[in-house]
Amino acid sequence: MSPLPEGSPLWISEAEVTQAMSLAEAIGVLEAGLKAEAAGKALNMEKTHVAWEGSNLHAIGAVFTDAAIAGTKTWAHTPGGATPLLALFDSHKGNLLAVIEAFALGQLRTGGISGVATKYLAAPDASELAVIGTGKQAFPQVAAVAAVRPIKRVRIYSPTKEKREAFAQKLREKLFLEVMVSDSVEAAVAGAPIVTLVTRAKEPFLKAAHLAKGAHVNAVGAITAEREEFAQDVFARASHLAADAVEPLARLSKEFMRQFGEGRGDWKKIEPLCQVAAEGMGRQAGDDLTVFKALGVGISDLSLGIEILARARERGLGHAFPHPRRGELRLR
Repeated sequence: MSPLPEGSPLWISEAEVTQAMSLAEAIGVLEAGLKAEAAGKALNMEKTHVAWEGSNLHAIGAVFTDAAIAGTKTWAHTPGGATPLLALFDSHKGNLLAVIEAFALGQLRTGGISGVATKYLAAPDASELAVIGTGKQAFPQVAAVAAVRPIKRVRIYSPTKEKREAFAQKLREKLFLEVMVSDSVEAAVAGAPIVTLVTRAKEPFLKAAHLAKGAHVNAVGAITAEREEFAQDVFARASHLAADAVEPLARLSKEFMRQFGEGRGDWKKIEPLCQVAAEGMGRQAGDDLTVFKALGVGISDLSLGIEILARARERGLGHAFPHPRRGELRLR
């Protein structure tokens, strides 16, 4: 590849994102980003979205002050698909540094953040994982948990038999895991020390009675206010609640709104994952359920985006495109 013009912004493709970073590497990068957040060196933009006819337009963002980079990710999730893009800017000058195609980056982020939470909140010897949901985010969820715990067997459930069978085969071929296909949520999670929920459900399907004592739950599918995955009785057994960000839960998580909204509970009971990572204080002796809720925050995407940009520059990845040129305003 010919040298890039000095100062040229980069366009980094999906293929180049996967070339630049593995899921195991993403977990470490995300953990470092969380610790920067805890130290006050990374700030989230408030997550926002608008819904229409079964679709959602999302926008999240953040700034890392030491790196002097700000960024926003936006995408329209529609029945026909989504094309997320992450734009990175110099936080001092405002110039564009890169645009990163962010579907794979989103999978790295969503799977990786569950990996960080599992590292701190699941039992150290947990060797079995139950996954409810078999969509596009399910595979990186399994891979991330397997990267931080000695997973030997995965149990899966989703409503469509063909989809769960196909997902089971993919896990066997790609991750070389023993996989058990279940015919109900209850059967899938019974006795499992780690449970991951990654669905688009609008009614809660997981009850406290389904969960083993000492289980850890990653709830990552319900990221808008019309969705809900677990029942309210889970909170009664939860001895540790954590989230990638606490403030958005009051607007975007029906589970937490039901439990804590309108003065029903103390939001301070929910610990930001950045604090868990910075203090190294996760699961404690005697904990029953631990629950991690992820909505997706800008710091996570930007953590990965900054590292991917650095690697792209080092390895000659990405393609230059011209600086935007300001046009002269037409008055007529």
